[in-house]
Amino acid sequence: MTQVPANFNPLRYDPLYEAPELDEAQTIQEIIDTMAEIQQKTFQAQGHAIRSVHAKGHAILKGELQVYDDLPPYLAQGFFAKGGTYSIVARISTQPGDVLPDSVSTPRGISIKVAGVEGEHLPGADELTTQDFILVNSPIFPQQLKDFLSGLKRFDLLTNKAQGLKEGISKTLRAVGEVVEKVTGSVEGVMPGMGGQLATHPMGDTYYSQGAFLYGLYMAKFSLTPNTPNLTSLKDQPIDIDSDENALRHLLQDFFATQGGEWEFGVQLCTNIDKMPVEDASVEWPEAESPYLPVGKLTIPSQAAWGDQKTTVVEDKMFFSPWHGLSAHRPLGAIQRARNTTYQASAQFRRNMYGAAENPQDVN
Repeated sequence: MTQVPANFNPLRYDPLYEAPELDEAQTIQEIIDTMAEIQQKTFQAQGHAIRSVHAKGHAILKGELQVYDDLPPYLAQGFFAKGGTYSIVARISTQPGDVLPDSVSTPRGISIKVAGVEGEHLPGADELTTQDFILVNSPIFPQQLKDFLSGLKRFDLLTNKAQGLKEGISKTLRAVGEVVEKVTGSVEGVMPGMGGQLATHPMGDTYYSQGAFLYGLYMAKFSLTPNTPNLTSLKDQPIDIDSDENALRHLLQDFFATQGGEWEFGVQLCTNIDKMPVEDASVEWPEAESPYLPVGKLTIPSQAAWGDQKTTVVEDKMFFSPWHGLSAHRPLGAIQRARNTTYQASAQFRRNMYGAAENPQDVN
């Protein structure tokens, strides 16, 4: 059980904690335009519309999210105000907007769509009964908004090109990362977004929201942590991603064919706005001052992880966004504001061709 620090005092939200740059709207529009170019290029190359980020799916899974009963008042906020069990659908993916061989090793993500969520949803939301959680296997988003735009433009120039170069860079960065990890115990600075993600089992990773959210009266980040021995034993376990371009997909198919797992859903509350800014997602909030506290658990049973009807529905028609959810959990900060309209534009490109599916029940 996670211990709450002495004198733990979550900070209440104040609008002054958010401070958009004057040209933020222009930067976001450039991101939308660049993502649209990436989608057009991948569509022309593959004849199929895909996402502009996290384009390659590796597993589509059904399960349940249980919110614990009798949480303390500072945790019993918004969606987590009362206990209950909800159906979910989850998508495991990797970061780029190009479908690359898995030997180009990039950050992993898990997107979760929760069904049957009642309450006041965010204004302008195109889904009114869901709560989405978008999580990545790093606690921070490593770039400011303008830096992200610059990197996205460089990626756009290489979309559908230089696959051998990307694989070579990835192998080099992974090798450097393995040395750094052995020497320092940390893999920070090995550029996982550029292909330096270490080749380890994705089911051993902890996943994070990176950006902050309103948490009722407070502000918080979210995490998803392996919580059963078959998952915790996979932490940092090396895998072969060089001999199979769909190694992660096949690995997850094999895993879920015979077993499931349970993850702890955690909430990290902001207690000091200077050390835990909501505007800048590149700053890691210190867990020594505010640990992730358990508020629920995600359970995913054994199942076919890829290739059945639910894969088509989720890959072509389903739209995950941190802006799908309750007003009590409005996303905070520059990266989160950018995700609102950029994700909408990306989803609309697919919806124009394949239609929409917003309910996890649609994947039955």
